[in-house]
Amino acid sequence: MGLFSFIKEAGEKLFGGKDAAAATAPQDLNAAAGAAIEKYIGTQNLGVSDVKVAFDAGKVTVTGVAPTQAAKEKVTLCCGNVSSVSDVTNDMTVTNPEPEAKYYDVVSGDTLSGISKKMYGDANKYMTIFEANKPMLSDPNKIYPGQKLRIPAL
Repeated sequence: MGLFSFIKEAGEKLFGGKDAAAATAPQDLNAAAGAAIEKYIGTQNLGVSDVKVAFDAGKVTVTGVAPTQAAKEKVTLCCGNVSSVSDVTNDMTVTNPEPEAKYYDVVSGDTLSGISKKMYGDANKYMTIFEANKPMLSDPNKIYPGQKLRIPAL
């Protein structure tokens, strides 16, 4: 699957703050960040197992087993759409391989219907994109600049 780049300043704020101030060494911060991302992946109920996340200076490497290519891709997004993450290497294995989806970087002014029009030629296919990014997206009207979205093949 390769290396994916993300906008480091955009995304969920899962770690830092008082935890960062309490850490005594960079490896403590990295371990806490990796654990926070692992916990976040677990809350998404993607059916993945044996997930391990290593965080080092904004770079994430994730391993484990995903039941589908879609679940593996959603794990990549869970890791990358987190504040302070710049790159994700997803080394997970897939139980049932299938073709990879495309990705789209949200820019200011984008809507899911606009993205759907660009990617599929039909603005009404926006729910396909929304469904492909659940549970990370909870509302089709709540996307933000810098976010990376899965765009599945039709």
